[in-house]
Amino acid sequence: MNDTPPVSVQSPWWRPDRLAERLPNLHARNSIAGALRAYFAGQDFVEVDTPALQVSPGMEPHLTAFATALREPFDDRTRLLYLHTSPEFAMKMLLAGGMERIFQLAKTWRNAERSATHQPEFIMLEWYRAGQGWRAVAADCEALVRAAFSVSAGRRGAITDFRRDGKSCDPIGEWDYLSVAGAFDRHCGIDLLATIPDPLNPDRDALAEAARRIDIRIGDDDDWETIFFRLFLDRIEPNLGIGAPTILFDWPLSMAALARQNPRDSRVAERFEVFICGVELANGFGELTDAVEQRRRFEADAAKKQALYGHSYPIDEDFLAALAHGMPESAGIALGFDRLVMLCTGAASLEEVIWAPVVTAC
Repeated sequence: MNDTPPVSVQSPWWRPDRLAERLPNLHARNSIAGALRAYFAGQDFVEVDTPALQVSPGMEPHLTAFATALREPFDDRTRLLYLHTSPEFAMKMLLAGGMERIFQLAKTWRNAERSATHQPEFIMLEWYRAGQGWRAVAADCEALVRAAFSVSAGRRGAITDFRRDGKSCDPIGEWDYLSVAGAFDRHCGIDLLATIPDPLNPDRDALAEAARRIDIRIGDDDDWETIFFRLFLDRIEPNLGIGAPTILFDWPLSMAALARQNPRDSRVAERFEVFICGVELANGFGELTDAVEQRRRFEADAAKKQALYGHSYPIDEDFLAALAHGMPESAGIALGFDRLVMLCTGAASLEEVIWAPVVTAC
């Protein structure tokens, strides 16, 4: 009888052999971070550092936050706080306080998320430009991705493009700017805006009928947003960022709670996302600065989260007060730093480009 205990198929992340496998990616990670900081320094940005503990972790209905209890010294009372899902609220409050160009490489947390492209704890690169529109931060994104790619290409040898899952993407050439409506037309043959007669109440039945025509299964209880994402994930997202990075702009207003309404078309908002090889890399806005409208959207998101999941997160009244005080017209973006490193190094998953994963063993 063999009494030798079974050997784990994969040794712990801290073992020398596994660390050695990741070290080239980790060195590239540091070089990429340095290149990003150099770009921001050249653009007169200030690096900031805001608290992870917040009254509200973010109001997006489908995000799940980590909760914790704050105790002050000599006080038995506790206060419920959350680890932020983005440093957005605090950074916008700095804009309201007078800052003009700021960035942050922020530890960020989202619960119930783990896959090749998701981690419960990750690094978000977030930056804002006061007095400028979303195309200015989109241009920043182009420059930063090119800088990161150049650093990684220098370390990996003669690579000319990103490659993932059999797809390739050249970040050096011209990027593809495509509206969400244009993407639905190109990849689904659907006139998306025709299903949005009212910006706040899209026509669920019209979109359902269009989806069924291209053999997308629709449930009787699926709302307009659910149908939208079924189409998006099945027919559109896998085709974005192929050949060149895609900047997908003009998202439906009902799906952009922190972005301002497009002044040329009330059905859409100044939101855009960046895709490389079918992977979402960044999410940016022409920022909403109207405190009354922001409260209305927060309340709508809280009600939706309550209906879907049986709970909601509190509204950050200090954030709304900062908007009311006078946050300037601004644009900002959040970019998944770990995903950028993953794409630059050709790694298959985020765990190959982070120093240590969140513990999974009980």
